[in-house]
Amino acid sequence: MRFWSKYWKSSKKPRKQRKYIYHAPLHVRHKFFSAHLSKELKQKYGKRSFPVRKGDEVEVMKGSYKKKRGRVNRVDMKKIRIFIDGITRKKVDGTEIQVPIYPSKVKIINLNLEDKKRLEALSIKKEEKHGKTSEKTVSTKVLESPEKGKNLGSESKTRAA
Repeated sequence: MRFWSKYWKSSKKPRKQRKYIYHAPLHVRHKFFSAHLSKELKQKYGKRSFPVRKGDEVEVMKGSYKKKRGRVNRVDMKKIRIFIDGITRKKVDGTEIQVPIYPSKVKIINLNLEDKKRLEALSIKKEEKHGKTSEKTVSTKVLESPEKGKNLGSESKTRAA
C-alpha cells in the first residue's frame, strides 16, 4: 500500500521529495502542473502562475525546444508531463512521437476558458484575498494610544474574528 501524508511540509532529502511527488493523489498532483502566465495574462488576472490544461497555448522556455509555441495536446498526470502540438522527434524506425515536457518549463500564452470553474479561479483578485487577512490584524487604537501600551489588558487587545 502506498503512503502519502498531507501533513508533510518539506524536506532536504531527495528521497522524501520524490516519495511525496510520486505518491501524491490527483487533487495534489494538479498543483504540480502550474506554469507562469505571460505578461498580458498576469496583468489581466492578477496571478503569476496557473495550472496547465489541454487546449492552452504555451511557449517552451527551457531546453532544446526553447521558444517553440503550440497548443497542449495531452496531459500525463502520472508522469507529470505535457505534450505540445508541433514538438515531435523521430524514433530510430522513422515514426514521429511527441516529446514530453515538464509543465514548469513552459509559459502560458493563451488560456482555454471553456470550464466555468477555471474562470472562477481566475476571477479571484489579490485585493479579495488580502481583504480577508486584514480583518485579523490588531486594531489601530492600541497602536495610537498615548499611553503606548500601558493598558494592554483592556478590550482593545483582542482581535476581530
